[in-house]
Amino acid sequence: QVQLAESGGGLVQPGDSLRLSCAASGFALDYYAIGWFRQAPGKEREGVSCISGSPGRTYYADSVKGRFTISRNNAKKMVYLQMNSLDREDTAVYYCAAYVVCDGEPVGWGQGTQVTVSS
Repeated sequence: QVQLAESGGGLVQPGDSLRLSCAASGFALDYYAIGWFRQAPGKEREGVSCISGSPGRTYYADSVKGRFTISRNNAKKMVYLQMNSLDREDTAVYYCAAYVVCDGEPVGWGQGTQVTVSS
């Protein structure tokens, strides 16, 4: 059973950085792609980034390219999203999700972690 748990959200100021973590359990992480998507009030869900299983190819939405970095540590069963140069438009609940492939449908996701960027 796919189980994912996000952590690391919080309240930060514009320009700050945060690192989100996604802990995976109940499945063989090595064989799955893991992505992050976000949901802001009144906005559509947005796919932010995804990292495939081996060889760990990465994908980013244009809105975060150059600012966010996704990485994974299969041995620790963790996936990370390093977010730099945050701005107010990044405010949302961030979810990590497991996929067979990055452009497929999610097979499971976590409860989300709130990121608020405000001065």
